[in-house]
This record gives sequence, C-alpha cells and structure tokens, in this order.
Amino acid sequence: MSDEPAAAVAPAAPEVVPAAEAVPAEPAAAVEEPTKEAKPVAVVDGPDPSSPLVDKLSTQDKTAIKALRAKLPEILKSAYEDTSKPERTTTTIWGVTLDPASPPSAKEFIVYYKFLKARNMSVDAARDMLLATLRWRDEMDIDAIMKEEFPEDVFGTLGRISGKDKEGRPVTYNLYGEVKDNKAVFGDVKRFIRWRVQLMEKGVALLDFETVDQMVQVHDYTGVSSSSRTPESKAAASEASSVFGSHYPELLSRKFFVGVPTLMSWIFWVFKAIVPSQTFAKMTVVGTGSATIGKELEKVIEKKELPERYGGEGSKF
Repeated sequence: MSDEPAAAVAPAAPEVVPAAEAVPAEPAAAVEEPTKEAKPVAVVDGPDPSSPLVDKLSTQDKTAIKALRAKLPEILKSAYEDTSKPERTTTTIWGVTLDPASPPSAKEFIVYYKFLKARNMSVDAARDMLLATLRWRDEMDIDAIMKEEFPEDVFGTLGRISGKDKEGRPVTYNLYGEVKDNKAVFGDVKRFIRWRVQLMEKGVALLDFETVDQMVQVHDYTGVSSSSRTPESKAAASEASSVFGSHYPELLSRKFFVGVPTLMSWIFWVFKAIVPSQTFAKMTVVGTGSATIGKELEKVIEKKELPERYGGEGSKF
C-alpha cells in the first residue's frame, strides 16, 4: 500500500452542450381587419311631390310608390352587383334620375307607378320588374345604342316619330310594308332589336313624366302579306314583344294595327288570349285604305298632326 497521498482528483469540467441551432420564427399571422360593409343608403323621404300626373294618383297608389322606392338601395345593389363598375347609389331610366338619397321628384313617382301598375300594384313584383329592367338596360348599354348608326338603306324608312295625339302624346309609326328585304332587316335579330330600342327610346325622350307619360304607336301593315312572315321576322317580332313587354311598362296609351288585310286580321285577335286584358283594350285593328285608316286615327290625332299618307296635313313620309 503506497504511503503517497492519493492524487487530488480535479473536478470534472462541465460538459459543454452545443447551442441549439436557431430556428427562424414563423411570421406572425396577419390579422385581417373586419371588412367594413358599405353603409346602406338611407332613403330620404319628403313631402309628396306634385304634378298634373302625380295629383291624379290615389293615396293607396302613393303608399305603394313609397314602399317600392324604399327598396331602391337593395334594387340598385342587386341590379349592378355582377358588373365591374363602382357600386351605384343612383341610376337614370328614361331620362329620370332615381336617387334614394334625395327627396323624391314627381317624375320619379310616375316611373315607380308604371312598374307597379304593370304588376297589379304588387310592390314585390314591381321590385323584381324594375330590377330586371335596370339590369337589362345595363347589359344592353342603352347609351351606346343611342349613339349607334344603323344602315339607312335597311332601316331608314321603317320607323318615324311624327306629331302628337289630342292629349299631347307623341306618335310613333312602324311601317312594316316598307320592308323590302326581310333578311336584311330581320336576319340579325340582335341588331333589329337595338334599332327598335333606339326608336322607342327616342319616343320616350319626348315624355316629360309630369304632364305626359305615354305615347301612341301605329303599326302599318299596308303591303304586307302572310308570305312576308318569314322565320326571321317571326323571331324578331317575338323578341321585340318580349323586350317591350318586360322593360317598357305602361308607356303606351294606344296601339293601332292599320292596313291589316282581312286574311291577316285573325293574327291580332290571338293577342286577346295571350296578353293582359288591360293591354288588349289599348289595341285597335284597322282595315286597309288611306281613308279607312285616317278616319280611325283622327279619333285620337288631329288632322293637322296626322301624316299625309293617312289623309292628314302633317308629315310626308
């Protein structure tokens, strides 16, 4: 056994643990701010407007008009929600501004009333019709249609706006007997509809919606035979009927079908079964001959306003 003292044992050095590799921190999730929904446009009420047309409305009519107008912000949002254009808070139809943020105008009242009357004063049905009309006008781009120029040799003699009736309503004449080439006129149905819409809008532009809010239409079939009804013309007529029935409510006071041959008159009586009775009541079928037509038209149009072709003293076309 050794007498040497045991060697002192140095304390073990602490074990060096390599530092853990730094792990980059994940970026903090972005906190999305709650979407700020646009505040609904408040519908501004005001005293009932006054005009010769508005003053004829009943209290019930005005109540329905106000109820429809209260839906305008919702209507505008739905009508234009699928477009890339900025959200609209107002719109214009037939030259009349619909603005829920301003007191209602007399013209605005009459526009609402037309949609209500076309839907038997049902506010919800009128709302749907107005919405569909605003959407259709946007899709058709009415402003562009009004600037469009149509071939004079195709459409130049087919439509005229001439004179007024005894109540100051403008009169539009559609001269189907002037169609020389069915395919040129009706072959492109979309173009034909744009032309008819332009003619209609020009007539509507003559209404002030304060004293006059309707027009008279004369559809002249002089020279048209049953063989003239081609598939193209039938398709165009069907589309036109749909467009004007759906998007131009209560804008016609009277509609005359003149120069109608006896063999074709049955076609118009078919309307009785497919159109509302109040619409059919506005229709008058007149036979052939200038004297016969003129005698019937003079019941509502002064001779000085009636075109020469019907024995009047008005425009010559």
